[in-house]
Amino acid sequence: MGTQNEFCWPVRVYYEDTDAAGVVYYANYLRYLERARTEFLRSHGFEQDQLKQQGIIFAVHSVSIEYRKPAVFNDMLSVSAQVSELARASVTFQQNIMRQTDQTLISSAIVKMACIDASRFIPTPIPAAIREAIGGN
Repeated sequence: MGTQNEFCWPVRVYYEDTDAAGVVYYANYLRYLERARTEFLRSHGFEQDQLKQQGIIFAVHSVSIEYRKPAVFNDMLSVSAQVSELARASVTFQQNIMRQTDQTLISSAIVKMACIDASRFIPTPIPAAIREAIGGN
């Protein structure tokens, strides 16, 4: 797994991530996706708290997610984040969650992030340094 511009982040499923059926609660997959996007930005030298101090934040605009197989307690997962579209004030990620032991696709998602002015909460252009660093297809 891993194309040229695909970033992967490992996540272990903890007991607290699971529901009464013993599988990961559906909303917790969104947390895993968020962690991977945060680490993706960090790997390119951008910390979200520092971006906020510079006047920008990235906010989720929309999410389309498919749950394919359940993840369970103690599974080791690999969460990918790959830029699929880079627009003036938004970036869209294709993300997958895979079980590391057998490469089973657990979930896939398309997440559109809007670049927002941190004080006015309106769309603002993605800074050139970020655009250059994260590239896209």
